[in-house]
Amino acid sequence: MRGGGGLLDSLPAAGLPGAAIYDLAAELFPLNRSLTGDGVRQTLQLLQTVAPLEIKEVPSGTPVLDWHVPPEWNVREAHITDVSGRRVVDLADHTLHVVGYSGPVDRTMTLAELRPHLHTLPDRPDLIPYRTSYYRETWGFCLTQRQLEAMPDTSYRVVIDSTLNPAGSLTYGELFIPGESDDEVLLSTHVCHPSLANDNCSGMALLAWLGRQIAGQKMRLSYRILLIPGTIGSIAWLALNRDRIGRIKHGLVISNVGDGGGPTYKRSRRGTAPIDRAASLVLQGSEGAPRLIDFSPYGYDERQYCSPGFDLAVGSFQRSRWGEYAAYHTSADNLELIRPEHLERSLRLVAGMLDIIDADVVWQSTMPYGEPQLGRRGLYDDEHGRPLPEAVRMALLWVLNLADGRHGLIDMAERSGLPFAAIKAAVERLRVAGLLVPAPPRQSASILPSP
Repeated sequence: MRGGGGLLDSLPAAGLPGAAIYDLAAELFPLNRSLTGDGVRQTLQLLQTVAPLEIKEVPSGTPVLDWHVPPEWNVREAHITDVSGRRVVDLADHTLHVVGYSGPVDRTMTLAELRPHLHTLPDRPDLIPYRTSYYRETWGFCLTQRQLEAMPDTSYRVVIDSTLNPAGSLTYGELFIPGESDDEVLLSTHVCHPSLANDNCSGMALLAWLGRQIAGQKMRLSYRILLIPGTIGSIAWLALNRDRIGRIKHGLVISNVGDGGGPTYKRSRRGTAPIDRAASLVLQGSEGAPRLIDFSPYGYDERQYCSPGFDLAVGSFQRSRWGEYAAYHTSADNLELIRPEHLERSLRLVAGMLDIIDADVVWQSTMPYGEPQLGRRGLYDDEHGRPLPEAVRMALLWVLNLADGRHGLIDMAERSGLPFAAIKAAVERLRVAGLLVPAPPRQSASILPSP
């Protein structure tokens, strides 16, 4: 069992992590990301300044499961110019202005010809939508409804200076942090969205910052952090790392962690995996309006990790759930939407979940026949001879009763109804007193179903 107070206790004083994560998200915000391309590389290089990521490339055209890695997309400029030479829409003003993966265009056309390639939100006329066309060859622009309404019925020059390189690659970041055990925790987030602050500058910044914090701690489990383009990134990683899949015992997909909603946890496909139960313990009584929702095969990369052939115990943590907040996939998802205090609270909630699974060891009583005498071991009274608080004594008794070589700390917390921290503290006191020893490694995971 690892020493120290845990990952959560290692975090700096309140206010510092949130401000640092927000500042990093703000640096990430203007970079023009997509599934592939230089924007992703620039993003990962920036994140490397926080956590020691290894940047990896997968060649375009590589077969990965039922997919192929797409051509690498880069766009240098994109604009619509009126007859007076004024740019009415310009990628330089906002990275959402061009449809992701648009092919090259340089044409003069009428507004009627251009109109099918323009995307707006008529019910929210001041916002730019986010649109992509990863796997269908087309091109387009996104703009506000007010911009569209201000365009006279005349001719326009349309330019998208982009390339789709079949000899390019898909880029992702990976960080492996070895622990005392070969069992791994997978932490994953997507890096493919352009200037959307909550989705997902917040997730990238938080996970990089968390990776640096984990790397500085002595952990029981090993941790693997992935910063990958959505869907195709997780599919590519799974396809190319099948020999490592069996080591992954727990996992979280992290995104949308900077706004004031939720927090929200989506269970893994298994539904009662230790990470699902750890999330439940952490979110009980959490600030805000915490939600635990069941798995569904739609969402972010958890649906790839939880596909039936892999069936990894990977859940998903967000604040507001994707698609359920008004700014989602629009230009309103900006740096005003996310706040340092929400980012810090998200960090502490995730750290709390990781602390639980990292401490979820199975223990065995050295005196399982009858109740050990706690008084002569200093486990009944305090140093002044006064009985310990009832909650402390009950934690000790519950641990002793369930330390039968079959129950982990999550089991004990759920069965007793006591806080996980109280169970963990009781385990440490009993271990020091010589009343507990670790069970064989093959039993080092919680086995009870969720209550």
